[in-house]
Amino acid sequence: MKQFPKNFLWGAATSAYQVEGAALLDGKKASQQDVINEKSFEEKGFASAEIASDHYHHYKEDVALMAEMGFSTYRFSISWSRVFPDGVGEVNEKGIEFYRKLIDELLTYGIEPIVTLYHYDLPWALFEKYQGWLDRRIVADFEYYAKFVINEFKDKVKYWTTINEQSIIVQYWTQKCYIPKELQSQNQLRYQINHHMNLAHATACKLVHDLVPDGLVGAALGYAPIYPLTSKPEDVLAALNAHDLRNAFYLDIYFKGIYTESAMTYLQENHLAPIVEPGDMDLIREGYSDFLALNYYASECAKACPKESGKAIRYSGVNLSGKKGEISGFETHPGFYEMCKNPHLDTTDWDWAIDPFGLEYAFRDIYTRYNKPLMITENGLGAFDELTPEGKVHDEYRISYLRDHVKAIKRAMEKGVEVWAYCPWSALDLLSTSNGVKKRYGFIYVDRTDDDPKDCARIKKDSFYWYQKVIQSNGENL
Repeated sequence: MKQFPKNFLWGAATSAYQVEGAALLDGKKASQQDVINEKSFEEKGFASAEIASDHYHHYKEDVALMAEMGFSTYRFSISWSRVFPDGVGEVNEKGIEFYRKLIDELLTYGIEPIVTLYHYDLPWALFEKYQGWLDRRIVADFEYYAKFVINEFKDKVKYWTTINEQSIIVQYWTQKCYIPKELQSQNQLRYQINHHMNLAHATACKLVHDLVPDGLVGAALGYAPIYPLTSKPEDVLAALNAHDLRNAFYLDIYFKGIYTESAMTYLQENHLAPIVEPGDMDLIREGYSDFLALNYYASECAKACPKESGKAIRYSGVNLSGKKGEISGFETHPGFYEMCKNPHLDTTDWDWAIDPFGLEYAFRDIYTRYNKPLMITENGLGAFDELTPEGKVHDEYRISYLRDHVKAIKRAMEKGVEVWAYCPWSALDLLSTSNGVKKRYGFIYVDRTDDDPKDCARIKKDSFYWYQKVIQSNGENL
């Protein structure tokens, strides 16, 4: 099989609110995720973001462990509300100092930072001011924040990603944004939020190109290839429709500066289309992306859904229990498509299809359509890890999952796809967006539970040592 290039970037990923903790320390004020996760703790018993994995106080230990694994890169996000507690205004010196120290620590070990500007954690002050992403004013305030951060680290950070998983924000908007109950039935707002994020993304791309010497920038998109349930023509067309609305609708913005016609036509027919003001598309075209970062976990499946089915529009369900089959439902767009379970694939305990071939398929398809370099900024297996009495975590299931996905990347590269980096989710255990800390992803076990943070001790899993060998051999020893 094709070898990874010598300069290939091996690492892993986290996000600020899911790993840092210190939610209200050293001048930081609340983000919308602090509020959302506090409610999740009260209602479901899932951990809040108050302590998370306490990376804020363990960052030196964590970076040393990354270096021990052999990381050449680390993808992480900066907390907007740690840098600007009120969204704009005076910078919080203690907040920006944390990221100075983190980036310097990474560079000391020769670890290339990949910085994400926004990973769901909008400053709560901006929600209180004008409901955050629901209002166009967010674009100017995001530019204020992004310009400061990019300028601050322009000489130390080459790779930038803008907004994490716009497609997932549309699907799961009440988990990724704070949406007042009275607005949660207004599905047009999902696409209005996305349009504002497209403007913010383009603005950040322009800033990187203007400010960062040799800087490279792109979005980190949650992506799943979509297969038809059967070879019936109506199912194949439904899968194409689903691809256009769930995938191309974002990719065409990043690389063509347009909204996908088929998807936009469907949205307009159903009164879901965003309001696009004069000049918006010019800005989007100017803010071009240099690469695409993919967050890949699973593939999806679609089938026909006739208009006369009597079904209503609904969005993706979620599995909160970690028991297979307890997903709350599938996305439905009558007259366009309906998502469904793929009968040919096994799933995780949270009903996510396990499909390494889907990653190969996605890479090849995207590269053929857009001919842009790709990187993985998330890919991983959420599982109930067990800490043995001997202080070990035997996670062969995670090793198997990751091994098969690394092989898939190799196969895509053999067909000519340009891939720069592999950053699985996650470097260490952290707070899952919808499932607390019991759903674990990391190479490093963080000893805490949803209701007891303990001391967040770090323990190397079996996958830690496996990934260490993968990196040492540049992907040859799997």
